[in-house]
Amino acid sequence: MTVILITGGARSGKSRRAELRARSFPGQPVYVATAEALDAEMDERIARHRARRGGDWIEREVPLDLVDVLSETDRGGARLVDCLTLWLSNLLHAERDWSQEVMRLAEALPRQHSPVVLVTNEVGLGIVPDNALARTFRDAAGLMNQTIAGVAEEVEFVVAGLPMKLK
Repeated sequence: MTVILITGGARSGKSRRAELRARSFPGQPVYVATAEALDAEMDERIARHRARRGGDWIEREVPLDLVDVLSETDRGGARLVDCLTLWLSNLLHAERDWSQEVMRLAEALPRQHSPVVLVTNEVGLGIVPDNALARTFRDAAGLMNQTIAGVAEEVEFVVAGLPMKLK
């Protein structure tokens, strides 16, 4: 079992780093996308990510049921989950119990046979948000990141495209 968590700020190079790590394992990698293309700008972002990755990935779009997809894709190539922060946002928007879902993920990760590389945003380095919803999201993201980092074998923090090993 290999679980790698890669965190950092927006546009820090997390996804590129995660792609590199996932490709370092044998087998065809699986890209687990949690983003939903709800507008033209997001369509463009997704297209840029796909073009950068190339066509050698198996793609799975999973806005909510992450644990199920990890189980379904186990025993193949490495799985790259990009990203946990959008997954959390999707859970909150769907009014699902995000803390229960995070615990399900934390319990499922050590049981995986194929490597899992997870990308997440570090949202707690800035100012305290001025509204309750943003503070709730920031707090939930921080707790989620701590929980997943606790079960990960490796944790990296990416700044300006440069990884720093935390664990």
